[in-house]
Amino acid sequence: MTNPSHLCGFGSYVPEKIVPNADFVAHTPISDDWIVSRTGIEARHLIAGGETGTDMALAASLAALRKAGRAPDDVTHILYATCTPDAACPSAACTLAAKLHLKGRMALDLNAACTGFLNGLEIARALIALTPSACILLVASESLSHRCNREDYATAVLFGDGAGAVLVTGPQTPAATPASPSARIVDILLGTDGDKGGLLLISGGFSATPYALGDTVGPEYFIRMDGGLVYKHAVRNMTSSCLELLARNGFAPKDVDLFIPHQANLRIIEAVGVRLGIPAEKCFINVQKYGNTSAASIPLAMDEAVRNGILVPGMRVLLTSFGGGLTWGASLLQF
Repeated sequence: MTNPSHLCGFGSYVPEKIVPNADFVAHTPISDDWIVSRTGIEARHLIAGGETGTDMALAASLAALRKAGRAPDDVTHILYATCTPDAACPSAACTLAAKLHLKGRMALDLNAACTGFLNGLEIARALIALTPSACILLVASESLSHRCNREDYATAVLFGDGAGAVLVTGPQTPAATPASPSARIVDILLGTDGDKGGLLLISGGFSATPYALGDTVGPEYFIRMDGGLVYKHAVRNMTSSCLELLARNGFAPKDVDLFIPHQANLRIIEAVGVRLGIPAEKCFINVQKYGNTSAASIPLAMDEAVRNGILVPGMRVLLTSFGGGLTWGASLLQF
């Protein structure tokens, strides 16, 4: 990469409706203690009737633009990370562009499940390398509650809805302040293993499981997951990608000031932190409030860390994620 890429303007949005564990306990054989002990999740925000993923993306995008001191018309590219778009066609990115009153821009959906935001960062910095003057809106929005089978309580309790957004720019980035920091993308590492895609999937309605008018919606239309194996692969690949990324840039885990992992499950977060040797006080965690918001979890967490004064200029920040595909990755940022 010949041109440095920077992040600025962190924004996020979660729906107003909060669903505590007690709402699940009333209809399942599990308890609040069971959910918290296995996941760390205490509540999640769920999208309202009539609200869409692109509505959430719009709110997060406008917040990001405002914090960066930019107008929607400054945006040259839209990258939209999601596995729960409003529709198969048109793309969520095109729908978001319309809601921002933008025409003539590149607008692209990308689906790497929970690793979608990190894949978006990689695509964005490639675009900056080609067009240093670009102002790229990278947004991740997920409404996975619509793809949860409420009878499968082991997965239904895990997921929440929300959106996060950032701007990715070239050398010309706004001056950083504690309220609106900016970060240089130091490096990104991404990986996949499609052979294990069956461990976490939503297959109903697509070419491998086609349907006809009047067909009954079955379990294949909802999230299906082998939790035990996903846990093992998540911990192994998040840990190894972080170590490889740090090493090839001359750093060790002790050099990380703040660790922001994908907020999937507290046990996964803690296991990765222990294996990396990163102390708990350097790990940002908000999974207890939002559950697993898939691709949105890292930008949502970064925005909250900025708003709470936890993520400030001068920090070296390590991001990592893991998701369906299987996909995983890590990114190193210098604020």
